[in-house]
Amino acid sequence: MTKTAIITGAGRGIGEGIAYRLAENDYAIAVADINFVSAKKVAENLKQQGDLAKAYQLDVANRNEVFDLVSEVIKEFGELAIFVNNAGVTFIDSFVDSNPSDVERLLDVNLKGTYWGIQAAAKQFQKQGRGGRIINAASLAGVEASALQSAYSASKFAIRGLTQAAAKELAKDKITVNAYDPGVVRTPLRDAIDQKTAAIKGLSVEKQKESVLKEIALGREATPKDVAEVVSWLSSPSANYITGQSILVDGGMRYQ
Repeated sequence: MTKTAIITGAGRGIGEGIAYRLAENDYAIAVADINFVSAKKVAENLKQQGDLAKAYQLDVANRNEVFDLVSEVIKEFGELAIFVNNAGVTFIDSFVDSNPSDVERLLDVNLKGTYWGIQAAAKQFQKQGRGGRIINAASLAGVEASALQSAYSASKFAIRGLTQAAAKELAKDKITVNAYDPGVVRTPLRDAIDQKTAAIKGLSVEKQKESVLKEIALGREATPKDVAEVVSWLSSPSANYITGQSILVDGGMRYQ
């Protein structure tokens, strides 16, 4: 029976990197993204490489859509093995000036979307009766809050909490729940963060990037592949005894 990995927010950036990496491990890949054009492009690239893949349009903030996605994937591929709650959004603004609609949308996507993903995956794994892996996108900003990203930081702290709570409840079903905490990863989302942050601070974008780079012990930004390698390990037999953990992938910006 084909074993499948569902990855939300897989149309670009870190999610896209995770999709390609898990395909190398012989999983069928359900490429889920709110942008169906992007999801379809990634799925087509995977299929051209000889991998099993299909694109799905998904707004993770909609609980029904998340549960429907799992049902559709099972009909297509047969069995769920991994669910990666990667989808997320952010915005840059001062705490006191943050727009309520921006805050609400961010929490709907990042926090509620992860909650629904854990629920939907766990119910499917319980039905299958063979355990499973749930892997969530937290962040360095969920370990130490980032200025100008108050709502994002709050959502990522909360995701680490959800990861621990779910791990405790689902261990009896042999379902592990872990998270990855990326630092600075060069993606289109990071480009937007740097541009807005630089504008607020009155810096050039290059100066903004340089100031952040100085905080990274290994001297370089992460790539989506760096994060995908951690997700690959968390989904492998080597991580059978790991649950409830959040792993920093930040090149040495913070130490726990």
